[in-house]
Amino acid sequence: MAEERIRVVVAKPGLDGHDRGAKVVARALRDAGMEVVYTGLHQTPEQIVETVVQEDADAVGLSVLSGAHMTLFERLSELLRERGVDDVVVFGGGIIPDEDIPELERMGVARVFTPGATTTEIVDWVREHVGAPAGA
Repeated sequence: MAEERIRVVVAKPGLDGHDRGAKVVARALRDAGMEVVYTGLHQTPEQIVETVVQEDADAVGLSVLSGAHMTLFERLSELLRERGVDDVVVFGGGIIPDEDIPELERMGVARVFTPGATTTEIVDWVREHVGAPAGA
């Protein structure tokens, strides 16, 4: 039986139009053997959650550079709970102040990667904390 790959949605929520980092992370995860869906720019939390559900994702990573990270992660977490999606690992990255990270973790964000994080660090973390889907 073929091994199932980790499925990750990489999303760029809000009005921020800078997606180079999100694309680099998406490519690194893909090159590491994961299935990756990149949602593109200007996604709403509703669109992102719909993609997570439709793609049966194991994880979702948000890239936020706009300063709206608290609102965006909170809304995403609310929507996931409303849809009964409690088995998807939420992580993120971008320009996020260190003092906001504990509150994001309280909301259910498993990890925040700030500037300077390497793609190797991100890939290794996803492998370790998301792991293979159940039944793989």
